[in-house]
Amino acid sequence: MLSLILTVFFVHVAIYLVNTIGASTVDSLLWLLYLRLPTPTSRTARKQQELKRAVLEQKREMNNTSSQDEFAKWAKLRRRHDKTMEEYEALNKALTSHKSSFDWTVKIARWLSTNGLKVFLQFWYSKTPVFPLPAGWFPYYVEWIVSFPRAPLGSVSIQVWSNVCAAAIALAAEIVGALLVQVIGQKEKVPVSEGEKAQ
Repeated sequence: MLSLILTVFFVHVAIYLVNTIGASTVDSLLWLLYLRLPTPTSRTARKQQELKRAVLEQKREMNNTSSQDEFAKWAKLRRRHDKTMEEYEALNKALTSHKSSFDWTVKIARWLSTNGLKVFLQFWYSKTPVFPLPAGWFPYYVEWIVSFPRAPLGSVSIQVWSNVCAAAIALAAEIVGALLVQVIGQKEKVPVSEGEKAQ
């Protein structure tokens, strides 16, 4: 079992990643993964894509057929197109309904596994010290602040540790981002040859 220190840290890493990547991006990726699984919804999605291609082909064929010169052929194509379009719209409506319920479920699961877990841990372990401070190293008021609100005096509370983790992860991400920008910027600079320097 993970220690409380690492559990809180990894929860904050997950929260930071979801906030950075974006909840809607995570939802979209999960929806695409869900459609790859062998489920009735994925079969509906494949059928919907087939119908979409068929509708486009039939539309193209109708546009290439003259409604005045070849009316019988055009009318037959029109009826087939309308029937396929009805099937496509019905499947699209069903798929949209599945997607909205899927999104709702994913949002609840995402919140429970990130922010909900953070709140639960802070409530459940509010009186538990995350780790003790060395005795006599810090003045009373520092020990009181880091044990706030309910951890024993002389230890770090989960609320303080949670805030430290969030700040440290955000700072580390900023540093890594700045370093990446600097490294990429240096790679994009074109070196000047010796002949060009002399001119």
